[in-house]
Amino acid sequence: MERCTYYNIANNLIYSAAGRIGSNNSKIPRSSHLLVSNGSYDGYVVGSEEDLSSVSEDGKSIPKVLIPGLPDESNGECRAPISSCFWEWKPKLNVHYEKAGCENLKSPAILFLPGFGVGSFHYEKQLKDLGRDYRVWALDFLGQGMSLPCEDPTPGLKGQKEDAERKDSVWGFGEETEPWANELVYSVDLWRDQVRYFVEEVIGEPVYVVGNSLGGYVSLYFAACNPQLVKGVTLLNATPFWGFLPNRSRSPRLAKVFPWAGTFPLPPRVRKLTELVWQKISDPKSIAEVLKQVYADHSTNVDKVFARILQTAQHPAAAASFASIMCAPQAQLSFNEALSQCQAQNVPVCLVYGKEDPWVKPVWGRQVKRQIPNAPYYEISPAGHCPHDEVPEVVNYLLRGWIKSLEAEGSISLPLLDDVEAPQNSIIRDLEFVREGAKKSLKVRVVESKSELWNRISSFIESRLGKVKLKS
Repeated sequence: MERCTYYNIANNLIYSAAGRIGSNNSKIPRSSHLLVSNGSYDGYVVGSEEDLSSVSEDGKSIPKVLIPGLPDESNGECRAPISSCFWEWKPKLNVHYEKAGCENLKSPAILFLPGFGVGSFHYEKQLKDLGRDYRVWALDFLGQGMSLPCEDPTPGLKGQKEDAERKDSVWGFGEETEPWANELVYSVDLWRDQVRYFVEEVIGEPVYVVGNSLGGYVSLYFAACNPQLVKGVTLLNATPFWGFLPNRSRSPRLAKVFPWAGTFPLPPRVRKLTELVWQKISDPKSIAEVLKQVYADHSTNVDKVFARILQTAQHPAAAASFASIMCAPQAQLSFNEALSQCQAQNVPVCLVYGKEDPWVKPVWGRQVKRQIPNAPYYEISPAGHCPHDEVPEVVNYLLRGWIKSLEAEGSISLPLLDDVEAPQNSIIRDLEFVREGAKKSLKVRVVESKSELWNRISSFIESRLGKVKLKS
């Protein structure tokens, strides 16, 4: 979701195009949406007929799984304190990040990467909770959040008298670029390199990387290019595509058709278009509408998220940074190529998707599952594009369980599968937790990894054979 202020327009363009492609792609299954009673939620949407096989066929109710809520300070539970920091990656390029749990010296390191339009603040619920057990970092991509430049990359309009008020309110609209901003473009390749150097220089060891939306793409891309720095990747409704313009190294001839690719200064025509678009998408009403789209449960308190997005949108560098992001070239690796490289290099992948996402629909997560069969797949309902903020209790529970399973080299079962005896490829579990004194419940569809399924099939067969021997 990251520059949520812009994401409405960006995603409408990207996902509508992808939908047209998907509708003609026989490899992508088409969902025939069926309505099934969910108890506490009327009209729980099951994506296709294959989901129905996971519902209890004997008519018995599915037992609820009680999971921990977020730490409740009113009951004496301590939350991990969060520190806000800056790291100078290159001259004038300061990266903002937040961290928690750094006193947990022997625990695994987790790095969270945000979506388009937000920043590290979108993982506050993960840092405060998971920071009690792990060392946790959340990063702002350059050009977004609080990693926007602190100086104008193109000060002054050459040959013209500057309007003081305009200069204070808009950066990047000049005609001469400062040396530090030469060849600067806020692209996926830049963010991949930013993450790599952050892990090497700030964290100092391999990490579990978790990314939502655009952050999911960057997480996978970073892992594919730097497997030695990654212990595992969790994708939270990861966008499977990014960028409109061709990559110069992959398509040099086609790239020449586009004279500008996100660098500074912005061409005059781009400046005019940016002003028009930015005025619309940075409006508080537009921001509120986008948040309403991406959160399935409209009772979720998004006041903090709204305030932080609005604050970022009012930064003098925000409009020009948006233009650079939207016109940056595509990555050197496509999403599927990055997946293939992660699979070839045995990078563990976990998939956690909100089912009611209006942009990255579950069909994309299932397609990833088919490409990497060993990746566990969790589909949460009701939850939208940002499950980590909408249902953090569930996402944190799944992350803890997945990391414990990997750290134990598979000797500990994956989350929600430890008490399942009969081998099944797909099951639906009812989860319940307490939030602000009230019980909340939802459903999670779990599709196992092949290795986990085979382990349970073997155990199931062995247990049945043991019972037969006892009877004989």
